[in-house]
Amino acid sequence: MRILTTTIRSPYPPAAVLAAAAVVASTLLSGAGAASAEPTAGLDPTTVPMTTPATDDCPHRTSTPPAVDASEVVPAGQTTPTPLPVPTPAVGGERLAGCGLVTDPAAGDVPSGLTSAGWLIADLDSGDVIAAKDPHGRYRPASTIKVLLALTALEEIDLDTTVTATAEDWTAEGDSCGVGPGGRYTLRDIMTGLLMVSGNDCAAILARELGGVPTALEKMNRKAADLGARDTRAASPSGLDAAGMSTSPYDLALIFREAMRNADFRHMIALRTYEFPGYPKQKDVPGDEDHPGYTMGTSNSLLRDGYPGMLGGKTGFTDDARKTFVGAVTRDGRSVLIVQMYGLNYAGNSYFDQAERMLDYGFAAPRDVSVGSLAVDEDSQRSPLHAPETKTASANDSASSGRVWIAVGAVAAVLAAAGAVWLLTVRSRRRD
Repeated sequence: MRILTTTIRSPYPPAAVLAAAAVVASTLLSGAGAASAEPTAGLDPTTVPMTTPATDDCPHRTSTPPAVDASEVVPAGQTTPTPLPVPTPAVGGERLAGCGLVTDPAAGDVPSGLTSAGWLIADLDSGDVIAAKDPHGRYRPASTIKVLLALTALEEIDLDTTVTATAEDWTAEGDSCGVGPGGRYTLRDIMTGLLMVSGNDCAAILARELGGVPTALEKMNRKAADLGARDTRAASPSGLDAAGMSTSPYDLALIFREAMRNADFRHMIALRTYEFPGYPKQKDVPGDEDHPGYTMGTSNSLLRDGYPGMLGGKTGFTDDARKTFVGAVTRDGRSVLIVQMYGLNYAGNSYFDQAERMLDYGFAAPRDVSVGSLAVDEDSQRSPLHAPETKTASANDSASSGRVWIAVGAVAAVLAAAGAVWLLTVRSRRRD
């Protein structure tokens, strides 16, 4: 049995994979390769100042931080999207217009060592914001935008529909669930892969099911607007950086809270493992064999490692977005939601370590603490946040199989067929 937290699986023979990997490794060692998937992960906090980014002067009120690469450069002849208008008054309450720390003294001092430029802690059930930093600052979401894609798609698709993967899917940039040529998958498989391991191949399939990328983005942005997420513009379904992309800690909390009303989303986001289907051998590839299914493992370390009460969460990372996360935990009859944006890992202070401190702070805060509200109109038809599941747990939830976790890095593959060599390069600059 294979259990993977992140995988990019190739439809090509092992020998070709090794050859391509050697080429890519040589390129990376020469300094010409893609940026690291986990920048600064090994920095020692004793030698690098552990300071929380200053945002008091509102550097990100209208636009995201400067890009570090060319991923948002628009092609010649196209117009760079203008920043979204800044709502006045601030959505969620007057205090949330602040760009620095927004806290209530009754909750005590906020946790130290938080590397995120923007973050938010809220009560999942009531929607009360417990504390925040730059709550409406505009940041890139990375793969946390997949929550919005999932929420949009779940209102339209039939999860039991079967789809066939295309070349556009299995060559998608970034993390992958491993769809392959001739592979047939239910949209339940695809949605689960989107949320569990942040599969960009799954995002491509869901966007196609929504009518293609432009239509999918239009629907995602309409959904965000309907929720009151005024800082949000989805510019790619997967979260890969693109011109005009933005959201905020407040908006991510709003979107995630809404998604948690959907029973299918709640079930999938809480899965530790899932049996993801394989695909058949390629007849035109010499020596190829059938590609069996595998046990997919969540990329959410808090869920994977058994953090008590973890309801689920979504990770994200790109070079421009840095690390992002949104998730929720339930404990002693209370549920707390957190958002982290534009942050970093440090040695001895991982992003999930920081998440745990934020959650502990939220649970310790008095229940009447509120500096603002996740203000979505409460329609009588809306599902409760903790409604009983309408389905039995999937047999593919194989958490009982044990916690064997094998991190699998990105690989490149070469297809030799009919005298031609195809090079598939998986660019690791966008991990999640």
